[in-house]
Amino acid sequence: MDNEPLDLGADKSLLLVDDDEAFLKRLARAMEKRGFEVETAGSVVAGRAIATGRPPAYAVVDLRLEDGNGLDVVETLRERRPDSRIVVLTGYGAIATAVAAVKIGATDYLSKPADADDIVNALLARGDALPPPPENPMSADRVRWEHIQRVYEMCDRNVSETARRLNMHRRTLQRILAKRSPK
Repeated sequence: MDNEPLDLGADKSLLLVDDDEAFLKRLARAMEKRGFEVETAGSVVAGRAIATGRPPAYAVVDLRLEDGNGLDVVETLRERRPDSRIVVLTGYGAIATAVAAVKIGATDYLSKPADADDIVNALLARGDALPPPPENPMSADRVRWEHIQRVYEMCDRNVSETARRLNMHRRTLQRILAKRSPK
């Protein structure tokens, strides 16, 4: 990123919530260099405590944490500070969970590994400006897998109901769900 100072506004507070300690430290250093006043948390409990006591102007929250779901932190922050700009990070890249994150108040979501520049761009994006198209769009297999995951989440992870809605045999669906996501 160029050396031009970022327009972060008067409140530069940023909460980073991730249980990967090495990633959390690296990201905190990178965001401090960009002018943010960073506070970190390694769990849902710690993230919610900070969001309740000192709700920041910005937040980057990992979706899956050892003690629960990062969306709980997003909800708490959204209740305490409706204007907060929140980016959810997910190592799983599931569209269904990303949609859920945006519905409960996340500004955007990014798949890991996301670098500091990507995160800053997502945090500071304003209005309806569309990001540039992806360099490597999802394959057809990946799109199919994401759709199955979305329906599965909508059916509250009920395999039989998901199979019925997708007009698919239950055992076939179970095999698909047991595999890792395609690239």
